[in-house]
Amino acid sequence: MSDSLVIIPTYNEKGNIESIARKVLSLPGDFHLLVIDDGSPDGTATIVKNLMNEFPDRLFIIERAGKLGLGTAYIAGFQWALKKSYEYIFEMDADFSHNPEDLLRLKEACVKGADLAIGSRYVKGGDVKNWDVKRVLMSYFASVYVRTVLWINVKDTTAGFKCYRRRVLEALPLDNIKFIGYAFQIEMKYLTHKLKFKIVEVPITFIDRQVGISKMSKGIFKEAFWGVIQMRLGKHGK
Repeated sequence: MSDSLVIIPTYNEKGNIESIARKVLSLPGDFHLLVIDDGSPDGTATIVKNLMNEFPDRLFIIERAGKLGLGTAYIAGFQWALKKSYEYIFEMDADFSHNPEDLLRLKEACVKGADLAIGSRYVKGGDVKNWDVKRVLMSYFASVYVRTVLWINVKDTTAGFKCYRRRVLEALPLDNIKFIGYAFQIEMKYLTHKLKFKIVEVPITFIDRQVGISKMSKGIFKEAFWGVIQMRLGKHGK
């Protein structure tokens, strides 16, 4: 039985899902992969289910009826993982913006003592490729805003490439996580910080997707902006 599970939420990722799955499953260390598909009309789930014949007991899928949000997808994945014996539980995008090779470095950070390892764009050695200057600045200063309001010493507060030790997810109130968009990523880091788990940032290069359409929207940014205020006031995770 593997000790490592990678969770990838999908919606209309037929152009990426087979390639990303094959890459993750080819890595040393016997990673398992769980896809959470929100009723993709493009057939993403069908591609995954066909691949499951090739990778029995290593590739899994949870199919949901529709777009229920990034946060709820990961919560479903975490709860699934906790029913198994996985020790290292990863979040990763389907579109190769996160380099699967970096899964090894995130795991290594947790093996060496981190409770949460974050693939970070904004620590020394981190970088962003194929974003225009406006988007880079927006993302960077969003993290500055979060750090300022929440008093949390994490440079890349909105990062979605992470490795959790099992004990972190067991301690967090998963059923009471409030946010479902990118504020979810902030809330999970903030709660981990408040519980005094050790957080380590691992430098990565983030590369903007080449295939498919970004899921970013104004609503996601609005939730994150106001969500941080609610977190600071303690109106979350309850």
